[in-house]
This record gives sequence, C-alpha cells and structure tokens, in this order.
Amino acid sequence: MRYYVIAGEASGDLHGSHLIRELYRQDESAEVRAWGGSLMRDAGAEVVMDIADLAFMGFWEVLTNLRQISKNFSFCRKDVLAWKPDVLVMIDFPGFNLKLVKYFHDRGIKIIYYISPQVWAWKEKRVKDIRLYVDRLLVILPFEKQFYADRNVEVDYVGHPLLDHIDDHSASKDDNLIALIPGSRMQEVRTMLPIYLEAAESYPEYKYVIAQAPTMSRETYEDIIKRSGTKLDIDILANQTYEIMSRAGAALVTSGTATLECALHETPQVVCYKGNWLSYLIAKQLVNVKYISLVNLILDKPVVKELIQGELHVKNVTDELGKILDPQNTPHFKKSHEELKEVLKDRGASARAAHIIISRTQNKSS
Repeated sequence: MRYYVIAGEASGDLHGSHLIRELYRQDESAEVRAWGGSLMRDAGAEVVMDIADLAFMGFWEVLTNLRQISKNFSFCRKDVLAWKPDVLVMIDFPGFNLKLVKYFHDRGIKIIYYISPQVWAWKEKRVKDIRLYVDRLLVILPFEKQFYADRNVEVDYVGHPLLDHIDDHSASKDDNLIALIPGSRMQEVRTMLPIYLEAAESYPEYKYVIAQAPTMSRETYEDIIKRSGTKLDIDILANQTYEIMSRAGAALVTSGTATLECALHETPQVVCYKGNWLSYLIAKQLVNVKYISLVNLILDKPVVKELIQGELHVKNVTDELGKILDPQNTPHFKKSHEELKEVLKDRGASARAAHIIISRTQNKSS
C-alpha cells in the first residue's frame, strides 16, 4: 500500500521514523512518501519536504512567513493528490495538518492522525474537525482517551512511542556533566542558548554539552558561544541527543518533547521557554493548561520547574540549576521519574500504530 506521511517538527520526524519502519516491517508492499527529516529518510521514506523548511512557531513568526506557508499548503495539496496514497498519515503538527483534513477528506482520501494535537490545551474547537474529517485518531498520552470519549470521539490509545527506544540509548550517569538542550528551531536556539550559557557561568566546575538539533548547523551554536565570551568547557554533539540526556547529571531544556525524553532518561531538569512577547500574550489568553512541560501535564503536578517568559532570566535559571545539582534533591527526582514510567508503561506504540493504520486502510469501509 501507499502511505503519505506528514510530520513538521523534530519530534514528528523521530516518531515518524519508527512508524515508517514498522509499516515496512508489517506491509511488504509498503511505499512511503513523506514530509519529514533525516530520520524518516533513513527509515526508507521518500522525503519531499524537509522539516527544516517548516519550523515556524508563534503568531508573529507565522505572520512574517505567510507567503512561504501558503506555498507549502499548495505544494502539499497537489503532491498528495498526484501521488494518490491509500492513506494519509498526519503526525501532530496541527497548525498545518488540521487545516488540510477537510480538503483531503472531501476528496476521498483516508486520513489517520497519529499523535493528537494538544486540543486539550487550547483550540478545543479543533475536536469538531477531527470528529468530522479524520477517519481515526491514534493518541499517545493516557488522559487523551478519556478527553476524547467525553467529546464523543472514539480513539485508539497506542502508548507513548518514546518508550520504545529510550532504553536503546542508556549510558552511565556523569554527575559532572550538564546538558544544554535549547530547542530544535532557530528562533528558540538564538533566544535560549545565550541564557543557558550565562547561567552556566555560575558553575564553571562542570562540563557542558549542547545537543545539536538535526535542523541546525554546528556553526550556529559556535557563533552563539563565541558571542557569549564564555570560557566554559563546552562540547557540541550532533545526532546524540539521547546519549547526552542519558549521560548528563542535569539539564536545561527548552519546552517540548525533550522535557519528557529527559525525564525518561532520569535526568533532573529545568524547563525553560521564552518566545515573541506578542505570541506569548495571545497564547496566554487561549491556552487552558496549568503546565507547559509534558512531565507535569502527564503527572498533573509540578514535579519539574518551569521558567516561562518573564520568569526566564539568568538569575532564575542559575538558582534552579543549583537546586537540581544539589544531591539532597535527588530522591525527589528519582521518585517522580519512577512515577512517570509507571504511568507510561505501555511499550510497543509504533508497532501498534502501524498495525492499526494497515488494518484500517485495508478495510476501506472502516
């Protein structure tokens, strides 16, 4: 069968790559065309649009890139229809994917959405589009199944795909190593990394390693480090994010999937985020969640510290980094990590998702 997969972010590229491998494993006739990155390409997909060209986040950032975004929509509509897939698999990326579900549904294309948009956080009205135009929704967070059931949407809970490959990257902890994970988008890295570096100056006795995002060049990080004037021992490693998280004794992490990845690697962290002020003020009026990190959302309590927007400045980052480096706080983090793993205990998400996609596509009437 022919599978057209659309992912638009680094996390989607990761989860999409494991899903694609399972599609090939379970369907010997599989052909996969995709929007994604190097991981999906390595998994065997023909990638026709790279995620590096799709990383627009925030209201202001979207407004200033409307022409390119419009071109992306146009290309997607034409390319999907021309390729004539048996099923269109959309992975998260709601600002793009959900704007296309009606278009493709009206043209008879079967749509399976893997990894729910965070409609439980904001824009709950999107549930209506999912109900009307998506043939099946596959969710990865335990509380999402009940959320959709309460809104008359039947979904399949497949478990979280991170659990399938976290253990493959386990390494011995180096308590003298601190990971700096400033995000996967240019605007995030340019905003967050200088703050991380300045806070790190208060702890010069530690080694530091930056997890280079697959969408970013090494030169970008080197330029930021040079402009910071720091004399710290800093390394930059590409394509080793999980190894870095596994080894590090602590981490400064930009909000996103990386917060959950760090926790599953049992690495104490401070979760940070600062965006364009206009985007933040608009989002603050619309978002309906208590936390921004997946760890706190899943456990429904503040087990990791979140520094957002005005709270994100060097002094606060320095103070909170000191707390997670304090051995007296180790039992707290150990307990929360164990609790998280107990909640997210369902392994095999990628295989289950692929099985559902294949079986529901073969059964056209489902």
